[in-house]
Formats: sequence, C-alpha cells, structure tokens
Amino acid sequence: MLLSVSLPQMKPAEVNKRWEELQQRIADDFDNEKPDLKVMLFLIGVQELGQGPRKFSKRQKEELMHIANCKLFSKMGFYELEGLDQDGWPHWKAVKPIPNYTLLEQEMLIKSLMVDYFDEIDNPQE
Repeated sequence: MLLSVSLPQMKPAEVNKRWEELQQRIADDFDNEKPDLKVMLFLIGVQELGQGPRKFSKRQKEELMHIANCKLFSKMGFYELEGLDQDGWPHWKAVKPIPNYTLLEQEMLIKSLMVDYFDEIDNPQE
C-alpha cells in the first residue's frame, strides 16, 4: 500500500513516543544502548539484504543504509525495487523526487517510516 506524498498523519509527540519505544526494544534485543537513526538504517539494510549478520566493509555499510532508505521511501512511492544483482544485493530506482522537507520534517518522516517498518515485521499481514 502506498502512502500519500504528504507527511504521515501522526503528531510529532506520537512519532517520538513510538520511536523511543522502538529504540528501547532494539536496545533490549541487542543488549546494547539505544540505536540512533544511522544504526537503525544499517539494521534495516541488513534485514533487507537478507543474508544474515556478518562483517561489512565501510562501503557496504553505506550501501546497506542506502538500501534501507530506498525501502522506507518506497512505501511513499519514491522508489521501486529493480531487482537483485549477482551477489543478491537489491537495487532500487527513483520513481519521483523526494520533496524538500525541513530537517524536523525529515526526522519525523524517517522515524515514522522506521516505526511502521518494524511494526510490519512484527505483525506481518497474511
């Protein structure tokens, strides 16, 4: 289901509350401190790559975060999955430009998309 191009309808306070709950859940799962946005993008990228945890080069880590961004923004219709390369890495194509959101809007949007992403993983629709 594609969302509209507008920002998600949750209020910033609700987004931040759900984001903090997600951060705590991930921290508890990994017995670690609360992850920031970059760490969460990395985790989503590893999940989307689907090859399990392993050691990644700096370049691969950057690519994993790009994969995560594309996956998240595909929910709003900005990217489409083109397919996998010979090594099994997903490749995305931009479908339409992402609007110039303010920094606060960008942060709220990415947090909201991440919360939704993990909600979908935890509660897959059948």
